[in-house]
Amino acid sequence: MTASLTLSPEAQRVLPHLTGRDLAYPAPWPDGSRLTARDLGHLLPLAYRTPGRGSAAFSMRCLVEDEVRQRQPEFTPASCLALYEALVDGLEKRKWADLSLAAGALLRCPDGVPAAELAGPARVLIEFMIAKGRLESPWALLSVAAVAGMEEVTIMPEEPTTSLAAAERDLVLSFGPAGRALLAETGPGSYGAPPESPETWERLAELPAYMAFARSALDSAGERLTAIHAGELPFHADKAFTRAEVATLGRAARLALFRDEPWLPDSLGTLLSLVAVAPTQAKTPPSQALLFEIARAAERFPTPEVIAALRAARTATRHAGVVKQLDRMIKRAEPGLADRVEVALRMPSLGFGPGGRMEVTLGTHQAVIAPGSSGEFALTWRQGERPVKSVPAAVRKEHPEEVKRLRELVKQVNRQVSTMTRALEAGFAADSTLPYATWLAQVARHPVAASVAARLIWEIEHAPGEWRATLGAPEEPGLPEDAPVRLWHPARARTDEVFRWRERITEERIRQPFKQAFREVYLLTPAEEGTTRSERFAGHIVDYRRLYALFRTRAWQTPMLGPWDGGGDGEATRTISTRGSRDAREPTRPLSTRNVGDARETTGTPSSGDGGEGTRAAADRWRVALHHDYLHDEPGEYALTGRIRFDRRDGGGWREVPPAEVPPLVFSEAMRDVDLFVAVTSIATDPEWAERGQGRHLDYWRETSFGTLAASGEVRRDALARILPRLADADRCTLDGRFLVVRGDLRTYKIHLGSGNVLMDPGDVYLCVVPGRKTDARLFLPFEDDSRLALILSKALLLARDTEITDESILRQIKG
Repeated sequence: MTASLTLSPEAQRVLPHLTGRDLAYPAPWPDGSRLTARDLGHLLPLAYRTPGRGSAAFSMRCLVEDEVRQRQPEFTPASCLALYEALVDGLEKRKWADLSLAAGALLRCPDGVPAAELAGPARVLIEFMIAKGRLESPWALLSVAAVAGMEEVTIMPEEPTTSLAAAERDLVLSFGPAGRALLAETGPGSYGAPPESPETWERLAELPAYMAFARSALDSAGERLTAIHAGELPFHADKAFTRAEVATLGRAARLALFRDEPWLPDSLGTLLSLVAVAPTQAKTPPSQALLFEIARAAERFPTPEVIAALRAARTATRHAGVVKQLDRMIKRAEPGLADRVEVALRMPSLGFGPGGRMEVTLGTHQAVIAPGSSGEFALTWRQGERPVKSVPAAVRKEHPEEVKRLRELVKQVNRQVSTMTRALEAGFAADSTLPYATWLAQVARHPVAASVAARLIWEIEHAPGEWRATLGAPEEPGLPEDAPVRLWHPARARTDEVFRWRERITEERIRQPFKQAFREVYLLTPAEEGTTRSERFAGHIVDYRRLYALFRTRAWQTPMLGPWDGGGDGEATRTISTRGSRDAREPTRPLSTRNVGDARETTGTPSSGDGGEGTRAAADRWRVALHHDYLHDEPGEYALTGRIRFDRRDGGGWREVPPAEVPPLVFSEAMRDVDLFVAVTSIATDPEWAERGQGRHLDYWRETSFGTLAASGEVRRDALARILPRLADADRCTLDGRFLVVRGDLRTYKIHLGSGNVLMDPGDVYLCVVPGRKTDARLFLPFEDDSRLALILSKALLLARDTEITDESILRQIKG
């Protein structure tokens, strides 16, 4: 069992404190992120045995255990046995054993599990836990029982024999220790267990019997729901499936989504349509739990089809709470498509022809569905060559079902376009590429996707390092099928090129689905070049509820803050994977087989020797974190923004890096998100704050409302410079620094390009103009996602003709 193991220098500093010696606190304190995966596997059994509080040894134990909870330790046969022995030795004092940790070690022992040596301690652990009635981790218990050779142990939560969970249990009992341990990885582990192995779903998919079960389980769930809707089984609100069955079906859905199984869209489409709506007029569906579990599976492994099915379920359900929850979950799932480039752009054609046009004849009229200038699909009517404003009465009377179908089709295609747009924008930071042939088939020639692609700028690599930008999706004869294609980003372009694209987009009145030509670029400032963290957006007072909602919408992870213990401050984080930057011609790395102590099971582990942290394609992972504090003493719910830091995935853990080491594209997109958070939620954007803020934070409000522009404001100024000359009142509008100056007949006004707030000359008197709910549809904007620009233009057009204003609240302020 002895095997030579060379510990890292950092581990050698930790080791003496975990071997029973009473040592002083070392200086400097060890950096846990520098411990390797093998270091953690060797140190964890020692840490588990370390007793006491208030000593350097206990603090060192906490350091090791904290790293294990965040990373993937790797065990040698000797350290795996040492872990089991440490768990046994701790039974008497702890009255419990961490079986999740024990089962997880079986999957993290690349040199092979010492099955014979583990059998004895494994038996002690199982007998103790059963005697104590500690059955909260059933899959881990069954895994360790298999190591002990205790095939008689089949304890699981009680389920009817017809239960899908019981069928899953019976199948898993035929697996060896590692197969059972994989099931333990898919559920909530213990506090001390490492996060789910990145290989879990790959390895589960390599078990043919479980793959077959996943499909059967989802089909059976659909059949049960069909029977409930047909009245063959009784309907009980939210009781169609047990809690254990929901977990089983969640695993089945995740596995099928991970594999992107071709049968899954039909299966989940049927299941979701039935589980979201009661067969009666009841509001509560047959199983909210299953509906949300599938939505969580979609967050983990999104596909365009499952997101479309969730949108359809959201439309169909009659429960208002379900609608709100699904909205949040769908918004979190869509950005995840950027990490699955191979599926993100896959969209059904839905029967549309070239140009995204569909024409259906109904009697003497024609229904036409086509994208407008904004890219949104709309249903219009004609009779011959004559347009008809609304649904003709004869069509409404004779073809009501077809009219309903066409309206639903418009909603469906617009949902698809929305999903694709979100996926494309989320892929900016990942620098995703597609092979030219795939791009042609899924984007340029696709009748629906082409309506989005035609309004975007693309880059194609014609030769190594030679990227050429093109507007829309023209075909390029002679290009190899594997030539990489990516979205153009202004951070990679020269300033003159950026201005040319902005001019062309404006001149041709192209409304891009998201900011691209006018996208903000965030560069390192001199103050950030020599620091470990950025304070660029620190010190802003923001509406916390709006900030929290925006975090969730933009796929940032964060705990909710509030007036409770531990709710005073927190970090919102976003993880960005740059694996998409891999050359489209580069093949993915082969998978290797690895012994885990059971000849029936193989793994899908890359042969990288990285302690199980590898992925199928070379990847860099970055994490941005925004610190923020909850302001307890405020009458409302407000927060204060703090520093921004960056981490890089390194050696299985996260290592903080200075902003100067972050790739420019990752840095720019991360800072753009934070700028958006501040711009949308800052109290400085509230035009009524000075009146209803009760005198609070007025200095901040004034300084930020009319102060220096952030990058978003600078881009807004450039957009206005191109839009204003095309307006009827262009002669009344001029740009002056951070303001748009508007000359009315009664006064001259200065609209701040950041906040949209207004000052009046003479004397810079504040003018409160509360925005209306609708934007003037006649305004041309070169992108769809800047409501502040639309607000500024609307105010400019209003104030340029101030003698025509009828709103008395505004007139009183103007006339003084």
